[in-house]
Amino acid sequence: MEKMNQKKKAVMLMYVYWRWKHRQRKHTTWMHNILLSRRQYGEYYRLVKELELDAGRFFQYFRMSKDQFEELLALIGHNITRRACSLQRMIPAKERLAVTLRYLATGDSIRTIAFSYRLGEKTVQVIIPEVCDAIWNLGGPIYLPAPRTENDWLEVANGFKTWNFPNCLGAIDGKHILIEAPPNSGSRYFNYKGTFSIVLLALVDANYRFLVVDVGAYGRNSDGGIFAFSALGRALEGEKLNIPKDSALPGDTDHGPMPYVFVADEAFPLKRHIMRPYPGKDLPETKRIFNYRLSRARRVVENAFGILANRWRIFHRKSNMKVESVKKITLASCVLHNFVLKETTQPLPQDNQTQGSTRALVDVGGIGNHPGTDAMNIRDKYCSYFCSSSGEIPWQYTIVRRG
Repeated sequence: MEKMNQKKKAVMLMYVYWRWKHRQRKHTTWMHNILLSRRQYGEYYRLVKELELDAGRFFQYFRMSKDQFEELLALIGHNITRRACSLQRMIPAKERLAVTLRYLATGDSIRTIAFSYRLGEKTVQVIIPEVCDAIWNLGGPIYLPAPRTENDWLEVANGFKTWNFPNCLGAIDGKHILIEAPPNSGSRYFNYKGTFSIVLLALVDANYRFLVVDVGAYGRNSDGGIFAFSALGRALEGEKLNIPKDSALPGDTDHGPMPYVFVADEAFPLKRHIMRPYPGKDLPETKRIFNYRLSRARRVVENAFGILANRWRIFHRKSNMKVESVKKITLASCVLHNFVLKETTQPLPQDNQTQGSTRALVDVGGIGNHPGTDAMNIRDKYCSYFCSSSGEIPWQYTIVRRG
């Protein structure tokens, strides 16, 4: 019995000794020589440093100016700083932001970015969603604030006078963000174009800036259905948007006070505060003019999507990241879109020959919902106003008849 106790004690002592020796060991992680030479040859420490001396090429590389880059870094830098166990492994906040912006600007794969910056592929996969999350959480309230008061909405409506659509509170549309089919997702993300996607639903002002965005709806859903279940749609239905009271259209004495409206395409419902085109073929000229005027105002949201995708070319390719990461990337890109535009004067329409065609304006297919009489009367009044001496624009007849 005594011998067994001695053996147990010996085993326990050996185990304690082994644990002590194990803790004394220096924990080392193998790193490839390419990654170890990041500070000597990585793109951030060589090319980016040179680009800081050339404003034009810096803008081409990051899709924003050096001053804008520094402003963004000052805003989110403290939230994307991470501690590291050694100087060699530490990735500064500025480098993390550079990696993220370059990924968004080029649409290159994670692996390509990782090689360029001499970082681990998994490291880059972690950095990008983290930085995008910080951009949305810290930059969103500043650069993408939703209108909350009547004065905010009136300011938006004032901008649409340039597009010759009075009492307009913004243009609504959806954009499909392409993704790889998530595992076990069935057909939820499979859209009518035959690809997999999540949807970016956006409300845009007259200067191509995003006012409200909603990201993450399944690609198979229609824009109108997504809008109905979005925060904006529910707030509109519940009359919680603080939309201004009805007011007369400029120079109009015949139709009385008219409601403020959002403009949208045929995928959205016709309601008191949502205007969509007249459906059908062989429409009378007055209705084709309304469709043209509405399309002209609604085009700002398509332009905004075009600017977004051309600046941040990540939207030109199918993402293989997780859906949650794609949502963060999309939200951050919308904030960056407004951030870069805040000091940019966008070209606005100046003549009657550059306002697009009328193809989709006069040939709108059947639409699967039934608008109320009030909404149809409001659309008819807008139509009548656009064809009156107070509301017409000189070139609308030429455009419609030519189409």
